[in-house]
Amino acid sequence: MVLLILCRFYTFHNGLLSPFICHFQHINDVPNEKSWQLKDHPTVHTDFALKMAAANGKHWVMLVAGSKTWDNYRHQADVCHAYQIVHQNGIPDEQIVVMMYDDIANNTANPYRGNIINKPNGPNVYPGVPKDYTGKDVTPENFLAALKGDRRAVKKSNPKVITSGGNDTIFIYLADHGSLGFFSFPNSALYAHELIATIKEMARNNKFSKMVIYMESCESGSMFTELPENIHVYAVSAATANESSYACYFDSVRKTFLADEFSALWMHYTETSDLDKKTFRDQFSYLQEKMQMSHSCRFGDMTTGDNPISAFLRKAIQKSARAPNLQLTDLTRAHEVPFKILKHQIETETDAGRRQNLIRKHEDLQQTKAKIERRVEAIRQRFRGSGFEDVSGGAVGYSSTVNSRTLKTVAEHFRTTCFDWHKDEFHMALSHMHVFAHLCARGVQADSIIKVITEVSNLP
Repeated sequence: MVLLILCRFYTFHNGLLSPFICHFQHINDVPNEKSWQLKDHPTVHTDFALKMAAANGKHWVMLVAGSKTWDNYRHQADVCHAYQIVHQNGIPDEQIVVMMYDDIANNTANPYRGNIINKPNGPNVYPGVPKDYTGKDVTPENFLAALKGDRRAVKKSNPKVITSGGNDTIFIYLADHGSLGFFSFPNSALYAHELIATIKEMARNNKFSKMVIYMESCESGSMFTELPENIHVYAVSAATANESSYACYFDSVRKTFLADEFSALWMHYTETSDLDKKTFRDQFSYLQEKMQMSHSCRFGDMTTGDNPISAFLRKAIQKSARAPNLQLTDLTRAHEVPFKILKHQIETETDAGRRQNLIRKHEDLQQTKAKIERRVEAIRQRFRGSGFEDVSGGAVGYSSTVNSRTLKTVAEHFRTTCFDWHKDEFHMALSHMHVFAHLCARGVQADSIIKVITEVSNLP
């Protein structure tokens, strides 16, 4: 039996935003394919010479947590756990670059100083993690410069960068908040066209034989729709271009979420499988079978996904033949996380004064949410009656296109004028970025959108 579903999303094409149709099919009778799968696109097959060259190359890894603050504990926990996996698999620290704000392990909210866990009752994944880029150095500019080995472009003294060559593999993992066409960093954002341009530049400069990218964020499927299929780069997203990613494992002692659904599953699979025998395609099938909430997608060169995982992450110690199944709990939409954390704190607080303060914080957060919704609705209303009535968002596609740099200009103006989503209380503003994408896709000029954003910025 074959069940086919077509979903229309946005795609960036030559710097333009246009509809993208994502094909999912449920396959019962095809070997090595399970559950909901993103239909393969035509690819340029890896030739024998490339495989032989890669076998003699180095394995490089770049791990990025783009968030900060205690409520976002899970993103740095994800990255620390990923580091432990690749380190234990034998990849030396000089070939691993880690970017994370590093404000969690010794945070005043941490009841176990120096300790970070990524699953209930799990091991401490913080010891030994390299502090290559922390605090203000965790930026998209430094990420891109370090990725392509450009030390001069890194705004940091004596930076650690990836000095890869044509025989080497690169594995990249990023975890944070995101929205349509961008991935967040602590105080700025990485936009899809910037990431894809860097990857293409690296391919032209023979900076790798193969590359694999995993991204944990809301709407992460929008980041790779313009990834070429012929440069040996394979990407996997935690969600489609129109859905949230999900946090999991709420810890009642730490009072925060420990992990994310997509990341917990891919790391569990990596830790419990024979990486010489299992491929990235196998891992993708596992993700599609086990993910309960969001829907992972894959992009780029599918033949790279047919490589054994050990071709990028090397091989760890012998795995148990019967690894336990992973039971994910407390699955929560990323934008609902702050509300869930406050609700739990209110329910468990025994001191009347502190409880009242928490109730006020919860009320303030609800008011902030309502304020964001009012302003976005006001922007929407300004364009009604002007041929742009339907700008409500959703998965509706449009025939017109827009330069992705225009979308960046509009989104950044909204952020700096109305709600800076890099602050915890405004993260939920990210869930409204589709409104601006739809306006741009309908052909509304950036100057017109910016003018309206400015006009509504002072509304209550």
